[in-house]
Order: sequence, then structure tokens, then C-alpha cells
Amino acid sequence: MANTTSAKKMARKITRRTEVNKSRRSRMRSFVRKVEEAISGGDHGQALDALRAAEPELMRAAQRGILHGNTASRKVSRLAMRVSSLKA
Repeated sequence: MANTTSAKKMARKITRRTEVNKSRRSRMRSFVRKVEEAISGGDHGQALDALRAAEPELMRAAQRGILHGNTASRKVSRLAMRVSSLKA
């Protein structure tokens, strides 16, 4: 348990940041899930729309430190590849 005043304050800040990050991570995953569902449904148009909504969400998560930048780029790339393969 934190003993000093600054350590107590940091513990409070960490708790608040954790809640915010959980919310952002959940939001990001929801967008990705919508793309996955559209892909499994086989609807190219719907999957493309979902991908267009998910891409900025993933990049925003990377900017905020929820994901590493390369991880976000990799996820977008793989989703885009899977969406484009629906068209063929």
C-alpha cells in the first residue's frame, strides 16, 4: 500500500487511467468485432463500411497508448486484406 502522499496520488491517478483505458480498449474491440462479423457474414459492402469505421478507432487507440502503433497497423492491414478477399 502507498505510504507517501505522492504515492497515494499516483495510485488514484492510475485507477482513473485504468478505467479510461478499459473503456477505450472495449470500444476499439467492439469496432473490430463488427468487422469480423461482417466478414463472417460474407457481405463485402458492410465489411468495408465497418472497416472504415474501425481503422480510425484502432489508430486512435495507438495514439493514446492502448496499442502499440505497429500492432494497430498490423490489425488494420490484416482486416483490410480479409475484406478485400471477400470481393473476389
